[in-house]
Amino acid sequence: MSTPPLRTAARVIALDEDKRVLLLRYEENGGFWATPGGSLDSGEDHTTALHRELREELGIAEGAVHLDAQIAERSKAHQVGGQEVLQVERYYLARITADDIDPDRATQPDTIQAHRWWTLDDLRSTSETVYPLGLSDLITDILTAGVPERPILLR
Repeated sequence: MSTPPLRTAARVIALDEDKRVLLLRYEENGGFWATPGGSLDSGEDHTTALHRELREELGIAEGAVHLDAQIAERSKAHQVGGQEVLQVERYYLARITADDIDPDRATQPDTIQAHRWWTLDDLRSTSETVYPLGLSDLITDILTAGVPERPILLR
């Protein structure tokens, strides 16, 4: 069995002033919610890719969001466009307000069906699939203890 190609991605854990997290709804693979972000284009670094993805997916203006340090990383084999890939994702923390989002300015909403702000209680009690797994625990740890010194490895 051959090793799937590597796909490098950047994702943002976007919190608002009420400590809610922004998630995007996708219908493929049975439907799920996930943090904003996506794969890096050739020559991009992770933060440049995140600013581009926020503009493309949510219409967030360039410079409207300050990204904190990388807080987590996850590796996962899954299907992208019908091809198995090994996706390595870096997660960054950002503060975003609802006013920063303008879906009318989104240039590439892909297959995003909706965006929604989730409380920690929402995350803990939902029966829906949310990626990354353990997101509520990660956010709780960050809100309690601050940004980790080294990125946390997610499952």
